[in-house]
Amino acid sequence: MLDRTLKFGSQPTIVILQAGDLNIAAFDRFAELIPIARAHDAWVHVDGAFGLWAAASPRYRHLLRGVELADSWTNDGHKWLNTPFDCGYAFIADPEAHRCAFSHRTSYTMFVDGARDQIDWNPEWSRRGRAVPTYAAIRQLGCSGIAELVDRTCAHAHALVMRIGTLPGAAVVWEPTLNQGLVRFLDPRAGATEADHDRRTDDVIAAIVATGEAFFGGTTWRGKRCMRVSVCNWQTDEGDVDRAVAAVRLVLGDFAV
Repeated sequence: MLDRTLKFGSQPTIVILQAGDLNIAAFDRFAELIPIARAHDAWVHVDGAFGLWAAASPRYRHLLRGVELADSWTNDGHKWLNTPFDCGYAFIADPEAHRCAFSHRTSYTMFVDGARDQIDWNPEWSRRGRAVPTYAAIRQLGCSGIAELVDRTCAHAHALVMRIGTLPGAAVVWEPTLNQGLVRFLDPRAGATEADHDRRTDDVIAAIVATGEAFFGGTTWRGKRCMRVSVCNWQTDEGDVDRAVAAVRLVLGDFAV
């Protein structure tokens, strides 16, 4: 499909691939798709907001096979690295293309030949030092620490989805392959429609959040409302998983009354 689509393109083209989508942490097949895009002179960008961190884990890095062939990648530190919210990163393979996209000159600014100026590399000249918390987190964790964080939170996400999915009135929609999974809550009435299941799911999510024990958000995936389970906080432990499952069990019990 990608090959056929690009054959009809005559304008500059960007192909955007996913490294861990928001709902099910799906990864595109980089090793297969990027060569096709390159054959048609398309720029390949990888949205790896949280998924690129899987490269630190020997258990999950296979999901990124071929990702290094892309032209650019983006990633968020405020997810798995747990830095402040506005720490985001853009990586561009070709430094000249990177610099040309952002660099500009004005009559009132001073430049020193040979000195690197951040105005040439990013859209915000007056931004604060977001690299500082990023450096501190990576320095403190190290590669092994990040790998352990990824593995541990993925295990917690899997436990949450599978344990909640076995509760009466709940169903697993997507078993996590990384740290994202989906659960749906079903209306038990005879003849209940998909719309009824959607309403039930949203009502249960709201009730869970109201307990103050856990926070889950809703999402629509393939036309169905689901509860999205995502774990990346370094503080989450097995006790938190137990408390969250207990809160869901209590809410479902109240709904059954």
